[in-house]
Amino acid sequence: MSQAGKPKPAFFLAVLAVVAGLCGMAFYRCNAKKKVVDDAPIDLKTIKENAGGGTTAVAESPDSNTVTTVKEYTFEAAQKLPAVPGTAEYKPLGKTRVVKFAFNVWAGWAPIIWANGGKGPKKIWKDAKGQDFQVELVQLDNPVDMGNAFASGDLHVGWATVDMLPLIVQRLKNDPRTMPRVFQQVDWSNGGDGIVVRDEIKSVADLRGKTVVLAQNSPSHFFLLNMLINGGVQPSEVKIKPTQDAFQAAAAFNAEKSVAAAVSWAPDIYNLSKIPGNRLLVSTATANKLIADVWFARADFARDNPEIIEGLVRGILDATTELKDEAKQREVAKLMDEVYSLPPGSAQGMLADAHWCNYAENREFFLNANNPTNFERTYNTAFLLYKAVRVVEEKVPFDQIMDFSVIKKLGKDEKYASQKNEYEFRFAPTATEAINVESAILTKTVVISFFPNSYDLYKKVPSASGGDDLFYDPNVETTIEEIAKLAGQFGAARIQISGHTDASMKGVADEGLVRDLSQNRANSVKEALVNKFKLQPNQFVSTGLGWSKPADPGDPDNHVKNRRVEVKVIPAEAQ
Repeated sequence: MSQAGKPKPAFFLAVLAVVAGLCGMAFYRCNAKKKVVDDAPIDLKTIKENAGGGTTAVAESPDSNTVTTVKEYTFEAAQKLPAVPGTAEYKPLGKTRVVKFAFNVWAGWAPIIWANGGKGPKKIWKDAKGQDFQVELVQLDNPVDMGNAFASGDLHVGWATVDMLPLIVQRLKNDPRTMPRVFQQVDWSNGGDGIVVRDEIKSVADLRGKTVVLAQNSPSHFFLLNMLINGGVQPSEVKIKPTQDAFQAAAAFNAEKSVAAAVSWAPDIYNLSKIPGNRLLVSTATANKLIADVWFARADFARDNPEIIEGLVRGILDATTELKDEAKQREVAKLMDEVYSLPPGSAQGMLADAHWCNYAENREFFLNANNPTNFERTYNTAFLLYKAVRVVEEKVPFDQIMDFSVIKKLGKDEKYASQKNEYEFRFAPTATEAINVESAILTKTVVISFFPNSYDLYKKVPSASGGDDLFYDPNVETTIEEIAKLAGQFGAARIQISGHTDASMKGVADEGLVRDLSQNRANSVKEALVNKFKLQPNQFVSTGLGWSKPADPGDPDNHVKNRRVEVKVIPAEAQ
């Protein structure tokens, strides 16, 4: 999401820190056992006999949850959502029942503008019992103003990106009546947000030591932090120069040549990238499942008006289906020009910046626990980032604000149940050599502690205490999930997985055997991602690099560190 006035909060900083900590603990916990194996003499015959190390187990999916890639949450929403005590303090709906629904200047709101026939309460909506109600769209671009109106009861429904929710919940959690209840995903940002850089910046790693302008505590900040962390750059290594909004960030980048990058939104990111000496490093056209827009109701309003909540979900979903028609898209663009007071024709160019989510996509987002970019993972990641920068402290669990009851109920209606996920980038098979790895926008090093001579992710070793066998790398599931989130967020990018081995047998072992082992390590990671997280096999290209690229060229004998996997994100235009 983005476009005029759409702030986007600060997030992704903590996730890598947390994962790095977990992987670090795995490294030190396992190091003593591995050291014994590293120092033990192993001849070539032994290596060949042990190199498989569990091929069959990986191929047969050792995770019992991977029998199906769709795993619904086992609890009912009503079991998790806290009770809402007390009398409602929102403004009464009135005789004609008018719902005050906040929105901002953004292409993602086209479906509700279409469903409502504009801004004012004119069109008649139907609730779940067939009774009439109306909707008044209240434009509030500043999220602080929106939150204040929501808390005071002037609004019944608010807007947010999921990455904003930890901040919003922090402000509203003291009164259970105002706690958000998130019912529907409206869209994914589909190119509206991006990072424009100077020509010499070729990847995220090149931002180290540079100045970046952006609007703080906004999805722009979240976007940058996500890129930095996944690219191995600590936020402290980048000088962030805050601006009041994304428009001013673009203007500052244009005016000050000392600024290396700006995080902004369309049309500024595209206009800036056309200027000689500038380029678009990455946008949400590539990171297309990173920023999600949702709407939420006050908990007391949702408690008192469940039929209206269902009517809103149905109405917006039906409008999303209707807007597949290009003639209707032209009509809604005219409505948006009027609603947002834009020059005629402006909104037409905004529409491609958002992908409106149908029922099937909402079901994936709210109900599929194995979806790497679902509500739970997006929200939890955002919280970790905010906690790391000391913006939030106490976590409100995702299942205390996410209410999927309506989405689940609509699955019994054939009109919705028959819909398919239409936001899947289709990848053609490609050879490793056809991928331009030099065009990777970021490289993420992940530590998977492989047992020597093995590529079995789930290999177990005897417990020192004599109990049940233990996973050789107890954090492998967490690490695989981190790669899955990265691949899911960059749903339009090719992901290269490279496997590596240590050089403890250099000069002794056959180099072809070593390359095969590293290739199998990359393949085992790919299989785990595809089996559990419903990711497309053709999105991934796996390669084995043997011992040719040690993690630290200055310390090539650090064997545990070198038994690893690296992940590169390569945008579609570079393939």
